[in-house]
Amino acid sequence: MTLKPAEITEVEIARGFWSRFRGWMGRKPLPGTALLIYPCSSVHTFFMQAAIDVVFLNSEGRVVKLVEGLKPWRVSPVVLQSIAVLEMAAGDARKSGIREGERLPSPLAELTGNYFA
Repeated sequence: MTLKPAEITEVEIARGFWSRFRGWMGRKPLPGTALLIYPCSSVHTFFMQAAIDVVFLNSEGRVVKLVEGLKPWRVSPVVLQSIAVLEMAAGDARKSGIREGERLPSPLAELTGNYFA
């Protein structure tokens, strides 16, 4: 799958305990940006200022679950197949053409040694 041009232009990586826990708490995700949380199989939106789209990825970079518009003060489902989560502003997943079952190009390769092409 190829993301639509100029939809997701910047990906921040959170891989330490505190950066994963903090995520986007107290920040509003900007359109076109995403936060990759690794390792991760569930997220919360406590203290968040806006709804987000949550993309759960397996070790092959395949989207195993997509939760669109997760509102503040909620907890996502636990997705056991997920090793990473890509969070983005609500609506950005749809605008980018992200769908369950598709493989995404991923900066996760840097973290795991695997390349999702």
